Amino acid sequence: MLTTISSAWLLVLIHVAQASPLGHIESRAATSPLSVVLNGVTYVNKGLVGFGLIPSNARDSTGDTLGGIGSGIDIKHGTWAQTASGTYTGTFVVTPDRGYNVVGTIDYQSRQHEIDFVFTPYYGTSKLSFADAQKTLAVTYKNTVLRFERSGVKTSGLDPSAVRAAQSGYPATYTADPQLPIASTSEPHLSLDVEGLVSNADGSFWISDEYGPYIYKYSSDGQLIETIQPPQAILPLDSDGDLFFTGDTDPGTGRAGNKGMEGLTIDRKNQILYAMLQSATMQDGGTDKSTSRYTRLLAYNVSNPLVRPPLVGEWVVPLPLSDKGNTEACSEIEFVSPGVFLALSRDGDGHGGDDDNTKYKRADLFTITGATDIHGTSFDDPANPIASGGKINTKIVPAKYLTFVDFVETNGLARFGLHNDSPEDQTLIDAKWESLTLAPVGDAAFPDDYFLFTAADNDFLTEDGVALGKSYDANINVDSQFLVFRVTLPGAKLYHS
Repeated sequence: MLTTISSAWLLVLIHVAQASPLGHIESRAATSPLSVVLNGVTYVNKGLVGFGLIPSNARDSTGDTLGGIGSGIDIKHGTWAQTASGTYTGTFVVTPDRGYNVVGTIDYQSRQHEIDFVFTPYYGTSKLSFADAQKTLAVTYKNTVLRFERSGVKTSGLDPSAVRAAQSGYPATYTADPQLPIASTSEPHLSLDVEGLVSNADGSFWISDEYGPYIYKYSSDGQLIETIQPPQAILPLDSDGDLFFTGDTDPGTGRAGNKGMEGLTIDRKNQILYAMLQSATMQDGGTDKSTSRYTRLLAYNVSNPLVRPPLVGEWVVPLPLSDKGNTEACSEIEFVSPGVFLALSRDGDGHGGDDDNTKYKRADLFTITGATDIHGTSFDDPANPIASGGKINTKIVPAKYLTFVDFVETNGLARFGLHNDSPEDQTLIDAKWESLTLAPVGDAAFPDDYFLFTAADNDFLTEDGVALGKSYDANINVDSQFLVFRVTLPGAKLYHS
């Protein structure tokens, strides 16, 4: 159910007018708030309140182009703070995917970056210039941590053409690896195409990738700790039942090519890690957009660092459909409260995308309350699809999914000097938004309010790029954009400190 909050209630949201750091009027809602009701709980979207960017030709400390950072973001533990002036500071931890790969995949070492930020929410109705809009979320590159696999070997972004055998002791020994995707037999490095990131309080972090599609735990200095392999139904298998990790060709069953574990999030209180496929597995609807809406959400208990995390839940999530009946695939999820999640589903249009005119880019809500938990059942065998031909098995109750935060709402974009559709210029909203993270507003009058941060993956598109020490020209400049929304999420307080 979607409703517009009454004007009387909106007036309650407005502060006594006072000058903000940008010289504009403050309020606690940027535009007329919109609400949705899920499981009897009202969630409110109060609109876009911040924008920032990293220029397309920025470089990281290795000398490579600082791009693709929207593949996964989190806020580093202990860095989020509110100042006396009403601004907020913190440090993003961000991860790119597999490097500049418009022509083909490259031997790009996986990495993550830290980016400091100063956030000054803007609630005014006047339209900011594009330059002033960037002052609402001022971002500064800080450092880079490179990722290594076993024995200090560099990871690779190359499409995996070979499989490394499982280590001795797997699965009983939690640090022993299952079969892994490697670049080739001649270059047996772990191949990673990272799409999700969760940072932990001890400095370690979890990442999810497309190739496996696996989940990996890494130390703060980029060393591989352990690997989580998903159920057989999700593993990419060829017609002989052998692992087939390449992303260039679809397997017989399991995750489709380049449609792996895009979503990764955590219930920090209960230490349950959740991961979700971008869209349906091959047996559950395949790559046809008209049949690929039923994806899978997995839950792992990661509370004990000395055991292999057990699978404790698995649910079917119905992704939204376009007006033509095509699946809007999911690029990220974010835990809100038990059973409730945000999901970033989108098309591929916008700056650097297929078309300038975006039809669907949203952070939606879904709940698994009342949905069928299929973990440990016959549905974890690829011979038993959850949605053959895109039609869900009648034994399964899927999650409930509702639209929520629209990234391309015209008035919201215009307030920050942005736009959807032509012309194709620097103020056009980016195409590939792939990350979400939450931070508390700290407003005593609205204790359930959070800032929802999202960042775009610009695919390293720049005319002034460097990859593996060599210059490149992608014939377009696409900055890495950030957006910030203010939302009301009842029940989230215990899980997002």
